[in-house]
Amino acid sequence: MSTSHFIHTLLRPEVLALSAYHVAKADGLIKLDAMENPYSLPASLKEAWLARLSACEINRYPDPQAQQVIHALKMANQLPDSLDILLGNGSDEIIQLLLMALRPDAHIVSTTPSFVMYKQISDALGLHYHGVALNEKTFDLDLPAMLAAIEEYNPAVIFLAYPNNPTGNLFDAQAIERIIDAANGLVIIDEAYEPFANKASFMHKVAHNVLVMRTVSKMGLAGLRLGYLVGERDIIAQLHKIRLPYNINVLTQASVLFALENQAVFTQQTETLCLERTMLH
Repeated sequence: MSTSHFIHTLLRPEVLALSAYHVAKADGLIKLDAMENPYSLPASLKEAWLARLSACEINRYPDPQAQQVIHALKMANQLPDSLDILLGNGSDEIIQLLLMALRPDAHIVSTTPSFVMYKQISDALGLHYHGVALNEKTFDLDLPAMLAAIEEYNPAVIFLAYPNNPTGNLFDAQAIERIIDAANGLVIIDEAYEPFANKASFMHKVAHNVLVMRTVSKMGLAGLRLGYLVGERDIIAQLHKIRLPYNINVLTQASVLFALENQAVFTQQTETLCLERTMLH
């Protein structure tokens, strides 16, 4: 039996049909597409961070629940006790956990263009993904088309990036409210770029079927790979059942805690980037 035939015998058709996610090399280039913070830590702060890392016991497993990180994020976001947080190795893992938990015939709806991993992971899991085109001139939500897709497919999950990736615009908040009202499933507001959204957020709307997903990447910690999902306790508890243990390593936990203690530095860097963005435009 040839290797090709052997592989086709073993693997699901959905996997065979996929292409691996490719990141182009950027050696010698000014790289803007990943929206990374170009600034490093001030020298004095970097020394303090390295001292914190040196105290980590890398011979021991990390806290499997990362309780200190969750507590710090709850405090930073001023979350009520009724809400809980799920941590992931980047937002990608959270998207994967959400979609893994669904019934096998589930439908997923998002906009197109939008964050590529919504479709990539849906396809890998054999779910039915539907991308609703944005207004081709303004990149705004096509609300009638979104509502029609909800009516036709009754999606288990709707992903809305806010601001949208890659178009960079904020969708109309009232249009999102209409989508939330029409949805029978979960509505995930992906606020990865919230630091650059001029305080626009749906965090205060988290309830029942509305969850907010964020990441520490855009505040300047992309190398740590930490995303988090905020939702009602009962929903988060179900997702914890399929989360792999120790998914947030000890160095990431220590670094995120350190960063949250020094939030003002990252906030200043974000403000500088926003100013530079205005000048660039």
